Amino acid sequence: MAGVRLAATARTGPDGDWGGYWGKQGPELLDYRLALYGPEQRMVFGANTFREFVEMLGSSTEGSDVRDPWVTRMTNMPATVVSTTLRAPLDWPNATVVNGDAIDVVARLKKDSAVPLRSHGSLSLNRALMAAGLVDRVQVTLFPVITGQTGVRPIFEGASDFDLDLIESRTLDGHTQELIYRPILH
Repeated sequence: MAGVRLAATARTGPDGDWGGYWGKQGPELLDYRLALYGPEQRMVFGANTFREFVEMLGSSTEGSDVRDPWVTRMTNMPATVVSTTLRAPLDWPNATVVNGDAIDVVARLKKDSAVPLRSHGSLSLNRALMAAGLVDRVQVTLFPVITGQTGVRPIFEGASDFDLDLIESRTLDGHTQELIYRPILH
């Protein structure tokens, strides 16, 4: 049985684009991310995040700020996109679109997959998966900034409350915290 691991990231608006890492990326963080995407796994995306990735990556080149080696590795992994609006073929290597209820699709994948599942982004999908008890771990990377004037869409706006049990932590580059939690419905 494969586990489901979520990686959540916050986004800033067009007037406050701090970049993908809020300027906090360093060699330790980038090497760690590359290692996370080293083992065999299957990516799971919702339609909105998938569209955003395709748009962002479509205009980038290898070695640009958004084309770190880990991102290239992620895009080459097998991926399932849960969507009622997207149709095959998808502009993404090794990606398939599955039309259906996200909970049913991911529950089936989790049961049948020989490799772990990972969702990067896809906040609406992740909220639904957490509410259904299908998430084994939540991975949150904290970037120490205050966006007092900018920022859009709180990460889990409208979601249920969850207690988070810390199961792993590390500090990268002396300022970035990588925390892995087990979510428990409050």
